[in-house]
Amino acid sequence: MRFTPTAIPEVLTIEPQVFADERGFFYESFNQREFDQAVGLNLPFVQDNHSHSVRGVLRGLHYQIQQPQGKLVRVVRGAIFDVAVDIRQGSATFGQWVGNVLTEYNHLMSWIPAGFAHGFLVTSESADVLYKTTAYYAPQFECCIAWDDPALAIAWPLAGNSPLLSTKDQSGVLLANALMSAGASRSSSGG
Repeated sequence: MRFTPTAIPEVLTIEPQVFADERGFFYESFNQREFDQAVGLNLPFVQDNHSHSVRGVLRGLHYQIQQPQGKLVRVVRGAIFDVAVDIRQGSATFGQWVGNVLTEYNHLMSWIPAGFAHGFLVTSESADVLYKTTAYYAPQFECCIAWDDPALAIAWPLAGNSPLLSTKDQSGVLLANALMSAGASRSSSGG
């Protein structure tokens, strides 16, 4: 596997070695030893998720204010534009984002560490996205930043169309407000 830092060095693009011939292909989608060496941390993955969405669905930008999740994201059918936003206060890249095109054909994966908001837009007819997480889903701690926050100015490849959003994602807040809410939640919970 090849691990390549993005413009935000902690977010990695991972390219597996694919063995292909007329019968199809084979590749290792995860290897704990190689991952630990590349990331420099021995992170346990505790949950695997599978998301199926149709063209134009935009999911995110999600994060958990407690029990933050690192995510290893890949696409097994279709294509997405996958985005990570640095929400680590005090980080040199705070408020910046990086995007990756992940498809069933390029086999690329994204490593998004804890401390980042995550979202994706489906750019194919439909897409099946698989991702491993380093912490369990905790709906009581889940937050959503507005996908169209002007301060982030994410260049979603929407081609002039409006995305399909869940009710939760329609209620996303601006990054500045999200961090104020997260601070209040942490102090009121004693964390």
